[in-house]
Amino acid sequence: MAARASDSLRVRVAAVLMHEGRLVLVRHRAGKATYHLLPGGGVEAGETLADALGREVLEETGLRYRLARPLFLSDTIDPRGGRHVVNITFLGEIVGGQITVPEDDPRIEAVELVDPETLHSLDLRPPIAGPLLDAIRSGFTGQTHYLGSLWVEDR
Repeated sequence: MAARASDSLRVRVAAVLMHEGRLVLVRHRAGKATYHLLPGGGVEAGETLADALGREVLEETGLRYRLARPLFLSDTIDPRGGRHVVNITFLGEIVGGQITVPEDDPRIEAVELVDPETLHSLDLRPPIAGPLLDAIRSGFTGQTHYLGSLWVEDR
């Protein structure tokens, strides 16, 4: 029996935050896999996208931010079924706080400031290094883009 959409569908918000020309990324570990994510997380029922993103950014990085605008929309759909994530990536501006690593989430190994030119060398999930680098290089002047369905198999 296939999973119902309500059982497997998740909305994830993420923030593109720049600090002194570098991108804020969160390094995660799941099993043997180590990969990077933009700070963010799941939207809870009754929570706005902006509120969820503010909560998640603060929890994961210790930073407070101001929402600017949506940059990317994409899906992450497990080809075997069982999981579908709708990703909404926003541009934000850091307005306070200090970078800290949460002590209560063992999956998060570090919060890193990354040179955008090195994005292609990272296991970034979802795999949006190309469009993200293009947006950074253009000064975020482009339109919001739907990037389609993206999936990364755990290595």
